[in-house]
Amino acid sequence: MKLGIVGLPNVGKSTLFNALTAAKAEAQNYPFCTIEPNIGVVPVPDKRLNLLSELVNPEKITHATIEFVDIAGLVKGASKGEGLGNKFLSHIREVDAIVHVVRCFKDKNVTHVEGKIDPIADIETINLELMLADLEMIENRLKKVEKAVKGDKSYKKEYGLLNTLEDCIENEQPLRSLNFSDEELNLIKSFSLLSLKPILYVCNISEDDLLDEKNNQYVDQVKEYAKKENSEVIIISAKIESEISQLNEDEKKEFLAELGLKESGLDKLIRTSYDLLGLMSFLTAGPKEVRAWTINKNTKAPQAAGKIHTDIERGFIRAEVINYKELLKSGGTNKAKEKGLVRLEGKDYIIQDGDVVLFRFNV
Repeated sequence: MKLGIVGLPNVGKSTLFNALTAAKAEAQNYPFCTIEPNIGVVPVPDKRLNLLSELVNPEKITHATIEFVDIAGLVKGASKGEGLGNKFLSHIREVDAIVHVVRCFKDKNVTHVEGKIDPIADIETINLELMLADLEMIENRLKKVEKAVKGDKSYKKEYGLLNTLEDCIENEQPLRSLNFSDEELNLIKSFSLLSLKPILYVCNISEDDLLDEKNNQYVDQVKEYAKKENSEVIIISAKIESEISQLNEDEKKEFLAELGLKESGLDKLIRTSYDLLGLMSFLTAGPKEVRAWTINKNTKAPQAAGKIHTDIERGFIRAEVINYKELLKSGGTNKAKEKGLVRLEGKDYIIQDGDVVLFRFNV
């Protein structure tokens, strides 16, 4: 699953990406520094793995991962090919969700592509370009469906839905602001509509504002905007996160303590992004490995087993399940079984976040 990091030029996208991935993507003070997208796979922070490893002492620990893509900065007219618009739009079609970095800091040494700090204008610039690209696709599809529906009434639902999408965009609302049924989502999923993708707004603030973010009027504006489309907002200082990413674990803890923070902004960003994609983790714990496995929420046991190996899904018999907290409290799997805390679940069981699972199968 991929998340695309987007934003206008010089808002801190590549600095944030560098901190996330330690990939040293180029970050300079001029537009279009990022042309081809940089890609980085990052581990999802999960303290449960460390706690379980203390219990079972495994040979290794393996975290769940997600992929971030640093996409070229966008400017007005991208939907018509301005700047690197065509590249931007093609790259964003390939991601599952959007992390939109918004500049909420003043710095005379870092130019703003529009000449002033205005986070809502920045957000609307990108949202408008995504909507215009969607509108072009919708209108092209409507022309075909309009002809087809005259001879084949099975196109009637799609025709009505396309008109709803067109109305939404003409009212300058991104498609993510609509509520769709599963049937409707299946009808339009092949269109790769850009403004339908879930979005997380990241307010990039200064080091000074990090200590007192409540006084940042730009952040308040972004929160108010995001509320209208039920999107989430997190606050980060990309510059500070870049510095933190260079520290070892002990130095990192000390630095965060000095700032009065319990976790880094990056950890929060990764976890929030994971949730934005509708993902969660189940766990396996044994002497060889303690591991988090990524699945979609509401995944049933056999399909979760398939994430480990297709043979396990094919030959699924049952799942032995215990919540990680109960396992830790019990002091181990054998003791948990003695206490009757390990449950036997069948094919219809929906795996819960934090379940420690042992799959039984036969092929």
